[in-house]
Amino acid sequence: RMLPADATNLLFLYIANGVTTVRGMQGDRSQFTMRDKIARGETLGPRLFLGSTSIDGAGVTTPEQAEQLVREYKQIGYDLVKVHEGLTLEVFDALAATANEVGIPFGGHVPDRVGLLHALDAGQVSVDHLDNYLQALVTEQLQPVEPTGLQGIGALMDVIDEGRIPQLVEATRAARAWVVPTMVLWETAFYGDRSAVELRRSRPEVRYMPPETVEAWEQTVDARLAVADLETNRRVRMLRRTMLKALHDGGAPILLGTDSPQVFSVPGFAMHHEMRLWVDIGMTPYQVLETGTRRVAEYFDATADFGSVAVGHRADLLLLTANPIEDIANVAQRAGVMVNGRWIPETQIQDRLADIAIFYGN
Repeated sequence: RMLPADATNLLFLYIANGVTTVRGMQGDRSQFTMRDKIARGETLGPRLFLGSTSIDGAGVTTPEQAEQLVREYKQIGYDLVKVHEGLTLEVFDALAATANEVGIPFGGHVPDRVGLLHALDAGQVSVDHLDNYLQALVTEQLQPVEPTGLQGIGALMDVIDEGRIPQLVEATRAARAWVVPTMVLWETAFYGDRSAVELRRSRPEVRYMPPETVEAWEQTVDARLAVADLETNRRVRMLRRTMLKALHDGGAPILLGTDSPQVFSVPGFAMHHEMRLWVDIGMTPYQVLETGTRRVAEYFDATADFGSVAVGHRADLLLLTANPIEDIANVAQRAGVMVNGRWIPETQIQDRLADIAIFYGN
């Protein structure tokens, strides 16, 4: 649980980068208070859509438990049921059936025992981190008996069949499931080749985070790097990029997301790294901007409310001094941010960021 000052600082980091809408994926009841304070203009922050406390295999082991939690989360008022790892097929199916019955979307991870195609068939609304896409490239007879998990994906690299990619793209498109790939985080935290020292150098924005958080990130990165096979990591990174490019080219709906605050993924700032990577793999700046604006409104079924610049829409705007269509890096060239009708000029943004850095002793 964050301290109030940390929470206020963190919310500002989104605003500072023009991120005016955030879908939270680690639900906690305290977030409702935060969401309402922001909506009333008492706290400066992005509009929050709240995913539930995650339903995972460690805590939820029976269909009855899953059903009860889904009903509870719907009643509490969460916008989405967060699916996590470790669920059995039976428990997942109970979760999906109940969510569909009471009318609450479910999304997040794809549990290994469920598999991508089954999750799509069941109506999962979003698949985050390209979860289980690589596993789904392995034919049934070559699937390991025990799920490999995140760290074991390297073991599958030699039995993957890239010829299955079109089938997965088509299944995603047909299911109208949204993909939130969080590429940079995965390439940094799980399948990276850069040490904490190198990452720190390339992410000056860590100075806006609590030092103990950054220290934990550094330890995580270096511990994983110490046991990693760098060539395997490289192959996983390339395959994930191939998968995302194919999904985009094949018309699967994609959303811009970063999974922050997470390992070297600093709220708001992480978005610039993510957008750059998407352009690097062949998306145009315009297409990338769509995934973070109009497509987000489509996902929330709220195109009449936000997501494009139009009369009567919510006043969430990013005013730039350079054209992002020419270079996606220009999204960082701000004149200021309008959030929920309140204008914050760039000078004010920089002053506040400087204060946050000082607050954390940087």
